[in-house]
Amino acid sequence: MTEYSVVDTPIGPFTAVVRGDEVVASGWTGDVNDLVGLIHPSIRPAEIRERTDLGQVTKAVVAYHSGDVEAIEDIAVNQRSGEFIQHAWKVLRTVPAGAPVTYSQFADLAGRPSAVRAAASACARNPVALFVPCHRVLRTDGSIGGFRWGLPAKRWLLEHETA
Repeated sequence: MTEYSVVDTPIGPFTAVVRGDEVVASGWTGDVNDLVGLIHPSIRPAEIRERTDLGQVTKAVVAYHSGDVEAIEDIAVNQRSGEFIQHAWKVLRTVPAGAPVTYSQFADLAGRPSAVRAAASACARNPVALFVPCHRVLRTDGSIGGFRWGLPAKRWLLEHETA
């Protein structure tokens, strides 16, 4: 069964889509349909049911936005893509809150220092925002760069994690 829940946060509604005990999509939107297309076809649900509370996932979202920036670390995720992208997503989960890296540093951490564009693509294609913290990656010149959920949201997240 695939279920979703919407939680109010300081930067707007946050929706998480969960299949079993794994997050398959999430982001700062109140519309679950904004997320369904991000889920890899091999695990994309045909039907999604709304729940008011997703247990540990909802608790982690609330705790994170309330100041416990490590609350998201143990939440299980399920993402599918090519070998490098999947590896890069795992590496993203090792970038600590308050210590953002550049795309060049991220490519290096992922074991392919010359694959800066591929590292950036991993961030852009990440369907599980927050739990796989692509917001912790900056442009090589240190500027904030892009973010699917908007630059104000990315700026808030980065400031929140360094507060």
